[in-house]
Amino acid sequence: MNTLLAILLNFSLLFHHTGTVAIKRPETDTITKKKVKQVINFPTPAVPRLFYVQRDPNSNTIIYDLNQDASGQIDQDNPIHVYWIKYNERSQKEELNLIQRKFAYGLVTKPLGNNKFDVRFVSYKKYPLLLMRSATDNRYHIYATVAKKQIILNRVFLRIEGGSFWIPNVVYAEIKGTDPDTGKEVIERFKP
Repeated sequence: MNTLLAILLNFSLLFHHTGTVAIKRPETDTITKKKVKQVINFPTPAVPRLFYVQRDPNSNTIIYDLNQDASGQIDQDNPIHVYWIKYNERSQKEELNLIQRKFAYGLVTKPLGNNKFDVRFVSYKKYPLLLMRSATDNRYHIYATVAKKQIILNRVFLRIEGGSFWIPNVVYAEIKGTDPDTGKEVIERFKP
């Protein structure tokens, strides 16, 4: 797996906390030198958004929103706006810097016609996503394939234990979404 995906997965101006997800993170006990688990509460960004990415070591979140013009038409050249919500800094919105956009969290999109787009993370182009309008609710969603079935992608989380900025130790990646036929939550966890 591309090292930069590890950074990425490490998967609206006003966002608020609508819920939290508890994720355990390792810390070292200074007396016994053994790893102990610490719970981090990750906020759930409010809608609208296509999906979001969270990773250790903090709750700052990368948001992927649909990029539309004033008339509601999707921007064909740049259909997805990617930015941070810095929860550690009072939910401040911040654009990605050049390195984050080009090597880690950015996306490469390719129009497929009929307002459908092939979407890939710049850091892991092997994992295809599809941006398209749903026939059910007439809204755009990002679709990912989990267990040979397309789901609506909601969240990507990467569990990291140690390593460095360029080579983190990725324990697992977790894809969370919704089955569009049943409405049930679908989760896939894998070792990158």
